[in-house]
Formats: sequence, C-alpha cells, structure tokens
Amino acid sequence: MTHACSPPLIQPVLDRDLYRNFTHGKPVAGIDMAELVADGIELLASRPLTNSQLGELLGPRWPGRAPASLVYAIRNQVPLVQVPPRGVWGRSGPIAHTTIDAWTGPADPGPSSLEQMVLRYLAAFGPAAVKDVQMWSGLTRLREIIEPMRPDLRVFADEDGRELFDLPDAPRPGPDTPAPPRFLYDFDNLLLSHADRSRVITEAYGRQGYRTQRPAPQILLVDGFTAGDWTVDRVGASVTITVRPYDRPLTADDSEAVAAEASALLGFTDPGAEIVDVVFAAPSQGI
Repeated sequence: MTHACSPPLIQPVLDRDLYRNFTHGKPVAGIDMAELVADGIELLASRPLTNSQLGELLGPRWPGRAPASLVYAIRNQVPLVQVPPRGVWGRSGPIAHTTIDAWTGPADPGPSSLEQMVLRYLAAFGPAAVKDVQMWSGLTRLREIIEPMRPDLRVFADEDGRELFDLPDAPRPGPDTPAPPRFLYDFDNLLLSHADRSRVITEAYGRQGYRTQRPAPQILLVDGFTAGDWTVDRVGASVTITVRPYDRPLTADDSEAVAAEASALLGFTDPGAEIVDVVFAAPSQGI
C-alpha cells in the first residue's frame, strides 16, 4: 500500500516491516490503510505531535485498534519530519513529528526509478556490489536493475573477485592515498551501507560490544578504518572531546591529525566555547 506522499521505491521495505512486525502487524491487519493515512496526515499537518499525542487522537477514530500500532503504521506510510528542538546541537526535546509537506512545502519526490536510486547510492558509496545496494536500501533482486545499467557504469573486482560498480566519472583515489581522520556521528550511513563492512569496520571495532551499549557510539576513522570512539562533554563555557582508540595508542602523526580534526569539529559545533580541549583516553581492549 502506498499513497501520494510515500517514497514508492522503498515502500515494499516499509510494508514488510509493518505487516510482519511482531507487535504491530496483527493490530493493523485488514485496516483501511488509505483512510488511516488520511487521518494521520490531517492530524500531523495541523501541528507536530509526539507518538503518544497522535495515538490519543487516533484512538477514538479507530476503536478496537491499538493506538501505538496505528501510529506505527502511519510512520511506515507517511514521510515525516522530526522537528526541533529534538536533534539540535547542545539541547534536545520530545520526539515530535509533522508531515514533510507541512514542514517544507510540497516534497521533492526523490528518485523516480530504481535506476536513479542506484546511481545516487553509487555517488555516495561506490564502488559497491549489488549486495551492498541491497543492504543499504532493504530491497532485493536489484541485480535485475543493475545488470542492464552495466554498459553505463565502471565495473571493478575486489580482492575476492566480487564485482563492484561505480559511476564512470566518480573520483577514485589510488590505494596509497591517505584518508584524513573523520569523526562519525552515531548511526552514520558509512558504517551501515555495505554488506561487506570490513571495508571500513575493523576486528577491534567488533570487540567493543557496541550492540549492548546505549546510546550508540560515535566512531573515529583513521586512514579510512574504525580506530576508536569519541564523546563530547560540555561544562559551562568549556567543551572537551575525549578520543578513545582501540587496542593501542595512536601514532604521533595520527594523534596530531586527529587533534586537528577534533578542534575543527568543535569550532563548528561549539563556536562560542571559551575553552576547547582534546583528550586521548587509554586504549580500549574491548570485551
């Protein structure tokens, strides 16, 4: 089920998540989804609502249906925006949503075909295998889409012989080109957008036990690979980034480069800070 505002290219992924969901699938089974979507758009377009507020408004309209499941269905079917102050640098607030059309005006429909979606993915993450695109999008059978595109793409093979596709004019630095340090935020797409994550994620990362930790960690890349994590602490007019490398201390050159990148990051996130500090913690051996 899609509607005029849905991202139709990935709607099958969202539908699968909704109707097979252990908690919410049965409560919305057989529901008139078009009518529920219309109710959700009407309510959310009038003002941003938390999940609880939206559920309270939907409940009387849909007696006998679990309000939480009605809300979950709308979040699967309607493109929404999480509104400030949630996610604003240095402060936060309740999680509230409105429709993207109400927030920004009529939405850009995005890629109009799977082929365009693949090209956008490759522009960000190529060279990549078919399985990589499928991991990122949640879609399956994308080889049927990518194979006819082959003449217009560059095709490579990795060390294991797997085909990698890329845009013909994409930048491809040589293997000896140094990659500068980068501070990734939690849930960064770079860590999640490949089936073979060893191209970025190291064994030391896997030993950290991040899956059992909340909130999700913020990861440091050194030379293009996961090399540690980082946190930010703010006290009054002071702000400190603490970098915790994996296994062993960073080299002197890497430490200097990481410190420079950390200072640049804080210059962006905390331009008014009077005291800025970068601290290197003892290496983590993981679990």
